[in-house]
Amino acid sequence: MNTTQSQQFRWILLETSHPGNVGSAARALKTMGFSDLRLINPKVPNIAQESEAIALASGAIDILKNSQESASLNAAVEGCSLVLGLSSRDREFGPPELSWEEACKLILQEVANRQQVALLFGPERTGLDNKHLSLCTHRVWLDANPLYPSLNLAQAIMVCAFTLREALQNKLKPIALDEGKVEAVEYADPAAVAAMLEHWGQGLEAIGFLDPSNPKKLMARLQALFARARLHKEEVDLLRGIAKQMLLKK
Repeated sequence: MNTTQSQQFRWILLETSHPGNVGSAARALKTMGFSDLRLINPKVPNIAQESEAIALASGAIDILKNSQESASLNAAVEGCSLVLGLSSRDREFGPPELSWEEACKLILQEVANRQQVALLFGPERTGLDNKHLSLCTHRVWLDANPLYPSLNLAQAIMVCAFTLREALQNKLKPIALDEGKVEAVEYADPAAVAAMLEHWGQGLEAIGFLDPSNPKKLMARLQALFARARLHKEEVDLLRGIAKQMLLKK
């Protein structure tokens, strides 16, 4: 794995409670050659500067120092064509599901196309919720004991970082593309899809198709549908144009 490849990954920790987990995550990432750590709404402000985080980071202080802390998950995934939410819990709605082995093959294809990839890890106690997953292109699960699939946050990051390093060193092969027949696709990032869905919600309300007082599961079903489709950038623009026309009917 080279430096350019490692820079195509964003490792995003959501609402982390324990500074030690941030330090351990930084150590795992540096050990495996990754560096881009993003901390979204940690329970402790400036969590990367806590003494426990620094102690458990060991020699990975530079990863902590350069980590980005913010309140916006949307901004953290902006520009990423592939956003993988790590969660073992099944959902009625949400993005398509992949095993980690399947996800690695898809990641390799995105890296080969010079795209950005984000990996999301949820809060220690609750994991990713449906709102978090709405900004993911896929929900990914690690193959673990079905009777006890829970992993410590830093352990999960180490498993992913280690297997990705192996994959990038050609121990796994990417999904084959016939370059003479298939062009690289420019997928819309999940933040753009989420904004389009909000626009559609407004449009559907304007034409009377969505009752805001009794929305049922309409928007959740649409979100799942669009997640399965992996929309291209121009398709998101098309759908926003339709929503604009719906709003003109208001």
